Amino acid sequence: MPAATETTHLTAPPLTVLSEEEKMFQATVRRFARERISPHVRAMDEAGVFRKDLLHEMFELGLMGIEIGEEFGGQGGNFFQAVLAVEALAEVDPSAAVIVDVQNTIANNVIIRWGNDDQKRRYLTKLARDMVASFALSEAGSGSDAFALATRATKSGDHYLLTGRKLWITNAAEAGLYLVFANANPEAGHRGITCFLVERGFPGFQVGKKEDKLGIRASSTCELIMDDCRVPAANILGEIGKGYKIAIETLNEGRIAIGSQMVGLAQGALGHAISYAKQRHQFGKPIADFQGVQFELAEMATDVEAARLLVYNAARMRDAGLPFVTEAAMAKYFASQVGENTASRAVEVLAGVGFTKDYPVEKLYRDAKIGRIYEGTSNMQKLTIAKQILT
Repeated sequence: MPAATETTHLTAPPLTVLSEEEKMFQATVRRFARERISPHVRAMDEAGVFRKDLLHEMFELGLMGIEIGEEFGGQGGNFFQAVLAVEALAEVDPSAAVIVDVQNTIANNVIIRWGNDDQKRRYLTKLARDMVASFALSEAGSGSDAFALATRATKSGDHYLLTGRKLWITNAAEAGLYLVFANANPEAGHRGITCFLVERGFPGFQVGKKEDKLGIRASSTCELIMDDCRVPAANILGEIGKGYKIAIETLNEGRIAIGSQMVGLAQGALGHAISYAKQRHQFGKPIADFQGVQFELAEMATDVEAARLLVYNAARMRDAGLPFVTEAAMAKYFASQVGENTASRAVEVLAGVGFTKDYPVEKLYRDAKIGRIYEGTSNMQKLTIAKQILT
C-alpha cells in the first residue's frame, strides 16, 4: 500500500479555485465598489437613482463590456469574470451589481451570440463604451409564463411595427438599446416570438412608469410602451421565430449571475455582522465572544460558501461548454435563499440598530427579496431541477 506522501495529486487546481488573474480582477472591482460606490449607496437608495458619474466610471473600468471582444473596445474576458464582478459589486450595492449583470450576462451576451456582423459592429462598440442595454421580455400577462406575450410585430415594408407594453424592465431608465421580444406570427405560438434591437429614439417607442420598489432601488425598473414602434428589419436578432430559443438560453445563463449577486449580498451582510459582533459589548465583553453569536456567524459563513461554490461551478461549466441548466437553477435557487436568510440573520446580530437605516444591513435585507423572484422564481427553479433529475 503506498505511503501517504505518495498519494496522487491533482494535475490542476479545482475549477472553483480562482487563478491569480481572477483574484486581481476581483480585488480591483471590490476596491472600486468600496471606494467609489460605497459612499453613495444610501443616498442612491433613498433617491431611487444610480449616479451617472458612477455609471460612467463602470464603463471606464471595463465593467460594462467584460465579454465584448477587444476589437469592439471590450475587455475580451469570459463569463466567469462577469460573475466575479457581479459578486464583488453586490457586497457593497446589489443595485450596482444588477446593472452590470444585465448589461453583461444578458444584453451583451445575446448580441455576441446571436448578432450578425453588422449588428455587432453597430452595437457592441457602443455597449462597451457608453450605452446601457435592457432585456425586455416580461409583460403584465407573462411572468413565469414568459412566452404568453401580447406584444406584436407586424411587417411593414423594410420595417416591423411593434405594439405592446413591457413591464419590470431592468436598466430601462438609463438604456439606449432594448432587446424587445414580440410575436411576429401569433398563429405559430411561441415559435413566432422574435427578438428586436430597439433604440430609444425609434419612432413610437417610449419609456413609461418607473417602479417604486422595496429593494435594489437605485437600479431602474420601468415600463416600456410601443405604439407602432418602427424597427428596421435589419434589427431582427437571429431570425424571425428564434426569440424563444434566444430568451431561454440567455436566462439560463443569467440565473448564474443572479446567484452571484445573492452571494455577494450575503457576503456583505455577513461582513457587517462579524464587524459589529467584534465591536458591540454586552456583559463586559464583545458579543462575538458568546457561543450563541459564534454559532450564528458560523452557520451564515458556511451557507455563503456553499452558495458561492454552486455559483462558481455553474459559471465554470458554462465557460467550458458543458451542460449547466440544472447547475444554474440550483445556484440561483440556493443562493437566493442564502442571500435573504443571511441578510435577515445579520439584522438580528445587529439587533436594534440593524433595524435602522443607520446601518447597511436593513438595505441588504430589502435588496435580497428580489433574488427569489426575478429571472425565474424559486418555484420555477425547483421545477427545472426536478425535471432534469427525473429525466
